[in-house]
Amino acid sequence: MTGIEGTLLTPTALKKLQDELEHLTTVGRDEIVARIAEARAHGDLKENSEYDTAKNDQGLMEARIRQLKHVTDNALELEVEESSVVTVGTIATVIDDDGDEMEFFVAPSENKIPGLLLASPDSPLGAALLGATPGDDVSYDAPGGTFTYHLKAIRPYEG
Repeated sequence: MTGIEGTLLTPTALKKLQDELEHLTTVGRDEIVARIAEARAHGDLKENSEYDTAKNDQGLMEARIRQLKHVTDNALELEVEESSVVTVGTIATVIDDDGDEMEFFVAPSENKIPGLLLASPDSPLGAALLGATPGDDVSYDAPGGTFTYHLKAIRPYEG
């Protein structure tokens, strides 16, 4: 992606992931323990789907905790300055072949912001946008064909 170790996160995205990790390691674990205890109280564990579901949910939650811990422990805060080219952390305003204008936040997927389209640097569109300057046409191949966008403007993400 960028040759940088760690995940680039905006301060907002890092805080959101830290809050989720805190919730899961406290309230989330307490809730799962209570669900498992309640399911155990229902008797035979061999035919207890409620117990199986709670244990499965516990495993999924612990996997999410490990993922969040890894991401937050290795996060690099995304600082973006004015630039004449699309870089990680910029918002690219593009126009498609139909004349529709869209804005894409070029950043790793952990930086998803409601209401703003995301173009991960690892995605075909994100990779095509990186290094482009306003006025450039960028194309990328996807399962649905080749897509081309005209880069109208860029600006740093401020959030």
